[in-house]
Amino acid sequence: MTATLQSRPFRVITQLDISRIPQLQRLDPDFVLSMKAVASVLPFRANNYVLEELIDWSNIPADPIFQLVFPQPGMLQPQDLASMRALIAAGAPRPRIIEAAREIQHRMNPHPAGQKQLNVPEMDGEPVAGMQHKYRETVLFFPQAGQTCHAYCTYCFRWAQFVGIEDLKFASGSPQTLVRYVEQHPEVTSVLFTGGDPLVMNSKILRQYVEPLLGMKHLLSIRIGTKSTAYWPYRFVNDPDSDDLLRLFEQVDRSGKNMAIMAHFSHPRELQTDIAREALARLANANATVRCQAPLIRHVNDDWRCWSEMWREQIRHNAIPYYMFVERDTGPKEYFKVPLARCLEIFQKAYATVSGLGRTVRGPSMSCTPGKVVVDGVTEIQGQKVFVLKFLQGRDPQWSGRIFFAAYDENAAWLDDLKPALGETRFFFEPELEAMKASGNARVWQKPGFPGLLEEN
Repeated sequence: MTATLQSRPFRVITQLDISRIPQLQRLDPDFVLSMKAVASVLPFRANNYVLEELIDWSNIPADPIFQLVFPQPGMLQPQDLASMRALIAAGAPRPRIIEAAREIQHRMNPHPAGQKQLNVPEMDGEPVAGMQHKYRETVLFFPQAGQTCHAYCTYCFRWAQFVGIEDLKFASGSPQTLVRYVEQHPEVTSVLFTGGDPLVMNSKILRQYVEPLLGMKHLLSIRIGTKSTAYWPYRFVNDPDSDDLLRLFEQVDRSGKNMAIMAHFSHPRELQTDIAREALARLANANATVRCQAPLIRHVNDDWRCWSEMWREQIRHNAIPYYMFVERDTGPKEYFKVPLARCLEIFQKAYATVSGLGRTVRGPSMSCTPGKVVVDGVTEIQGQKVFVLKFLQGRDPQWSGRIFFAAYDENAAWLDDLKPALGETRFFFEPELEAMKASGNARVWQKPGFPGLLEEN
């Protein structure tokens, strides 16, 4: 494997650099003060590739990549923005700024969808650090060395990982813990390394987590959730260990498992640089399957033409459109959220423009407390306009594929905003979900008598 494009040294840009970024000097100083205020509450991190190759600096602040990476005033509630601006303008000491930020952060639903209460499994009677097991077949693992990113997305639902509050973090430094847990759970067929971004780790460290899994017969796939294909595609082309990283992916493939790169592309521009296209080509040559997902975000990609172009670009470059997500109910959600009815309209218009190769995509999908719920359509039943909803995944595996209905609400932006339709007072899954919350155990498939998986002959 040989690199064909010139390398670029990685240079990180943080909150401390905002005043020194030349491209920001043309902005109103009052706007820059607001950016600093937001960056004191929510994580900000960019890099030189994003600044120099992806942002259209002639279209600031409306440029979608600028909105995607740089803090925007609307990301905080007006009263919170005003209080943080006042502290920064007055030169308040750092501990006072952090104290004020912590108060705001804890009001922003830092761990949505039961991540800490319901997703963390146990082993030997103790919670397993750095791991989530929400769906029967899939374990999420958060390696300690992968809990940052090449750049942060402003909409990130895992923002709480990056603001310095230890009890809000998921992380584990122990490959042995992951191996023991997966060995003890034959129902697990897929391990997803997530973060942060696991590909900030060098290949030597990543290999310590991946290689011990390759001999497990019940595992079918190794997944890595990453934004590096968009924010730092040099990771796969000419970073010092790029070739070794791709050899690791080839090793996974040779072991008889699918090596899946869960690539986060939020805008077609991220796919249109030469280095991004080279990265995708090299991943294809390493027999890694690239599946693409992103949330639908106001100010960034809330236009069907954007998604149509993005899915077409993905198909062109050996990547599979996989998910359009709904922005989660956490962090700066009020700034980025799009009503479900509008999400569905955008999805359907974009979906109609691609061939069958692009219709692998699913959405708009909410990763909410009971599971992944897709808004499948709008129809009329018994004279009532309703959303048609469907479980793609459920905490109870028997919910998967179930269709249910919610009263149409043009302002609803999340499952919790919806009410049951057709005279029902509760959604079908609510009694069982409440029982899970009461017991603190959401892994119903581990209970005696639960329907099992098909056994191999």
